[in-house]
Amino acid sequence: QVQLVESGGGLVQAGGSLRLSCAASGRTFATYAMGWFRQAPGKEREFVAAISRSGSTTDYANSVKGRFTISRDNAKNTVYLQMNSLKPEDTAVYYCAADSDRLRLLSIRGSQYDYWGQGTQVTVSS
Repeated sequence: QVQLVESGGGLVQAGGSLRLSCAASGRTFATYAMGWFRQAPGKEREFVAAISRSGSTTDYANSVKGRFTISRDNAKNTVYLQMNSLKPEDTAVYYCAADSDRLRLLSIRGSQYDYWGQGTQVTVSS
C-alpha cells in the first residue's frame, strides 16, 4: 500500500554529517506518522526518531538528541533525517517506517509501524 525507499547513506568520518531521505509512494503519505530506526550488526533494532503526520511533533532517542533532526515534506512525500556530529556508534543500517494508525501522533515502538523501507547503510569511521 505504501513503499518506502531510503537514500543518502554512506561512509562518513566521525564528526561529519549526513542526510538521509525516505521517499514514499502513494497519495496518503500525510496520513502516516513516520519514524527512523537503525540496526547495527548483532544488535536489536532501535528507535532513532519519529515525526507526527503534520510534522509538528517529534521525538528522538536520547542517544541522538541534539545531533539528529527528523523532518518531513508532505508535498514531496519525503521524510528526512539530518545527522550531525556523527559518531562511530551511529554505524548501522537505517530504516524508515510508516505508522498508519491515526490515533497516534507518533510511536517509538517499531512493532507499531506498518511499512518499512529496505534500509540504507551508514558507516561512521573514527
